[in-house]
Amino acid sequence: MPATIETPHLTVNASITETTVAPGERISVVAQMVPRRSMHVYAPGKHTYQVVRLVIDPAAWLRVHETRYPAAEQYHFKPLDERVEVYSKPFRLTRDVTILATPDMQKLIATMPTVVIAGAVEYQACDDKVCYVPARVPFSFALATRSLDRRPPRK
Repeated sequence: MPATIETPHLTVNASITETTVAPGERISVVAQMVPRRSMHVYAPGKHTYQVVRLVIDPAAWLRVHETRYPAAEQYHFKPLDERVEVYSKPFRLTRDVTILATPDMQKLIATMPTVVIAGAVEYQACDDKVCYVPARVPFSFALATRSLDRRPPRK
């Protein structure tokens, strides 16, 4: 159920680790990205540029965890003699979400045959000369729900 989106700056392949969820389960949203030749996006670091983000839209039944970032590479922007953390090669962001298992959320999810986990990859891409307007690449996944007493069959 991956979604592949091409932009002028990079390719985003968004996916999710499960297609059926129950209260209390933790799953991962994954964004694999491939910057176009000579492009980079900003990684977390000691700078003020817009860092690439994996954003998950809030939902009452959902707890969103921190994004896991890979190690960055150093980029030297010669005109300003500036060194910043970037991704210019294929990389992957992962963000876990937990389906809440409180009694109220279990009742709510029992009434929902599917839940939608939606969000976006937000980034600002630059090349050796230009930083482009920040972009947002949306995605969404419809997942079937099951109650805690309906466990999936063992493999």
